[in-house]
Amino acid sequence: MTIDVVILAAGKGTRMHSDLPKVLHPIGGIPMLERVIDTAMLLGEVQITVVIGHGADLIRDRFADRGVRFVEQEQQLGTGHAVAQAVPYFREGATVLVLYGDVPLVRAGSLQSLLSAADHGPALLSVEMANPAGYGRIVRDNSGCVQSIVEEKDADADTLAIREVNTGILATPGALLARWLPELSCDNAQGEYYLTDIIGRSVSEGIPVTGVIASDPLEVAGVNSRAQQAQMERALQHNHATSLMNAGVTLLDPMRIDVRGSLECDTDVSIDINCIFEGTVSLGKGVQIGPNCLLKNCRLADGTKVEANSIIEGAEIGEACTIGPFARLRPGTELATGAKVGNFVETKKAKIGEGSKVNHLSYVGDALVGEAVNIGAGTITCNYDGVNKSLTEIGDKAFIGSNTALVAPVTVGAGATVGAGSTITQAVGSKELAVARSKQRNITGWQRPSKKAK
Repeated sequence: MTIDVVILAAGKGTRMHSDLPKVLHPIGGIPMLERVIDTAMLLGEVQITVVIGHGADLIRDRFADRGVRFVEQEQQLGTGHAVAQAVPYFREGATVLVLYGDVPLVRAGSLQSLLSAADHGPALLSVEMANPAGYGRIVRDNSGCVQSIVEEKDADADTLAIREVNTGILATPGALLARWLPELSCDNAQGEYYLTDIIGRSVSEGIPVTGVIASDPLEVAGVNSRAQQAQMERALQHNHATSLMNAGVTLLDPMRIDVRGSLECDTDVSIDINCIFEGTVSLGKGVQIGPNCLLKNCRLADGTKVEANSIIEGAEIGEACTIGPFARLRPGTELATGAKVGNFVETKKAKIGEGSKVNHLSYVGDALVGEAVNIGAGTITCNYDGVNKSLTEIGDKAFIGSNTALVAPVTVGAGATVGAGSTITQAVGSKELAVARSKQRNITGWQRPSKKAK
């Protein structure tokens, strides 16, 4: 099947009260329109046309590398008028699928079912709602085919009792759509061309209209306000949490996890409350994540434990490492097997070797740290001179005493010891002891200053 997808994304989103086009607002850290594009691409070799209007340049810039076509609807004259902008690009024999840039959670499976039902005529995606107030009702004939969509203001009592409503998502042979759209009328209260009017055209020509019912109302719900955006966010996070638990992940509280990208977990992973995962995150077997942690674009190997209130971004973490609490691992950090980065430690572009420890209150940036190194509390690598970044190299089994400043570029050899409180500006050889601090003086008889009388 040749599939041409048309995504309507021209609306301003007035109720969002934002300068940002509505379809660029995120759900789960990803713009709504991007989610719709990603779902459409799961359907196979599709051609995607996005109809834009408000904030057109911002949308074009955001998706310039996605291989989609943009057409601009200069005047917003209704859904029928919007789809008509894409008609010149319909391929011969294509089935056209109409989606909405502000309906971010629609599922590929539902769309596949809809496309399968649209071989010879239109197919609508509908949904059954416990409270359908405000929605157009789907009226079917005795054979189950859709006869009409009746807006609530035009419905009688029997029609108002119908719980199946229109979502606006539909699929139809492109040739039919191209013929019907120019025939639509704007003779209505809004003065707009409604895409749903093609249903009447199809019925009048004796072409059956199929209705496919979506399984979940939230799958086809649109976002028109901040409150609806928040509702959609929680729905997405609920879906993420359910999928993770079904895959064997332990979530201490499924209501308090946020996945803003993709999260892959091996077996026996445990995640405590209030954790946020952004970008692409991978957790190996038996990884434990403590409460209130943020992980972004990172990979943690088997058996690693992250203590509470830690931030890990752009890092590669080996097996059986320990991180935190209150640690911050910045981009370019690499921890080898069994390495430890403790409380109130910050790393950046640092490779820390197997079994090495940076236990507390230290900054290690632009550094190569060997195996079995111990870095004491309060140690910093002075990697920036105000213009350039320089490298600190620490050899295997070196011991760096507390409150040490390593002024890069500098090298500390394997097995070397640096005395506490030192400022190291020159290379330290293997197994050497370096002490760089002023000599202590004890002054006998010294008097503390006393407060002067007023």
